[in-house]
Amino acid sequence: QVQLLESGGGLVQAGGSLRLSCAASGRTFTASNMGWFRQAPGKEREFVAAISWSGGYTNYAASVKGRFTISRSNDKNTVFLQMSSLKPEDTAVYYCAADRSAGWPLHTSRYDYDYWGQGTQVTVSS
Repeated sequence: QVQLLESGGGLVQAGGSLRLSCAASGRTFTASNMGWFRQAPGKEREFVAAISWSGGYTNYAASVKGRFTISRSNDKNTVFLQMSSLKPEDTAVYYCAADRSAGWPLHTSRYDYDYWGQGTQVTVSS
C-alpha cells in the first residue's frame, strides 16, 4: 500500500508558474517509477510526465515538453512537477501516481499506475 498526497495547486495567470509536490508514504517509494496526470472537466485523464525510480530518466507529454519539469527527492519521498509558461489549457486537476513497476520504458497509460493521490486543482486564467 502507498499513500500519495499532492499540494501546490492554485490559481495563476497565463505565463506564470506553479510547483506541485507529491508526498509519498507506505510502499518503498524509491522502488517506484512515478507519474503526473491531469484531468480537465469533461475530458479523459491524460499523461503529463513520468520519472524513473532513480530520477535519471524522464518522459513528457508533447503538450508540456519544454515547459514542465518532473523531479524527485528519494530522501524526502517526494516527487515534484515544476510548471512554467502556463496556459489556460493547462487548467485541470493534477494527480500524482505510483507505477506498479520500476521498469523501462516509463509508462504513459493511466492503467499502469496502481496508486493515486486525491488531486490538486490548477487553474490558469487568460
